[in-house]
Amino acid sequence: MKTKLAFFFLLLLTATASHSEKIIVGGFSGNNLHGWQEKEFEGKTSYTLIQEDELIVLKASSSNSASGLFKEMDIDLNNTPVIHWSWKVKNTLNSKNERVKSGDDFAARIYVVFSDGPFFWQTKTLNYVWANQAKAEEHWPNPFTSNAQMLAIKSGDETTGVWHTESRNVLEDIQKTFGKNITQIEAIAIMTDTDQTGAATEAWFGDIWFSAKP
Repeated sequence: MKTKLAFFFLLLLTATASHSEKIIVGGFSGNNLHGWQEKEFEGKTSYTLIQEDELIVLKASSSNSASGLFKEMDIDLNNTPVIHWSWKVKNTLNSKNERVKSGDDFAARIYVVFSDGPFFWQTKTLNYVWANQAKAEEHWPNPFTSNAQMLAIKSGDETTGVWHTESRNVLEDIQKTFGKNITQIEAIAIMTDTDQTGAATEAWFGDIWFSAKP
């Protein structure tokens, strides 16, 4: 049984971020993928830095594939609980039910990875997703593992093809989806995956960073 999230659950993470007001996790606009590593699950999604409208962004292209980028980095949510990013997708996927294994594909997702205890099986992820059918703000357990929760930020094709800027309070979102008070994030991951539906799509990601306030 394929679990796209399993690799992220087994990370032993050591990098530490400073307590600055703004913590850059993905500085793509600086033509920089430093610290980001790739993990292939089912076929390879292409991730490349490109220039668009005089700004460098990360482009993901997926066709019946699932691979992600991750970066190990400790983020203290007591100091900087708000994650910021921008994204755009070409199209969502023909998944009638993304809450089951056969529909667990998303044009864009951003993971936050954290531990709920000292053992590797207590590693969990919150997935911010551009949903296919689910409405924005809906959340549900990942169909492959109870250690992951999915939270829809955008939904459907009505606003595809244009950039959207997001900010989320991760501390509050983890409390809402897991019912736990977690104050430390250990890694961030990005994925565009289409292996369950056999479809194709593209997504673009701008810089990812944390701050004390929205």
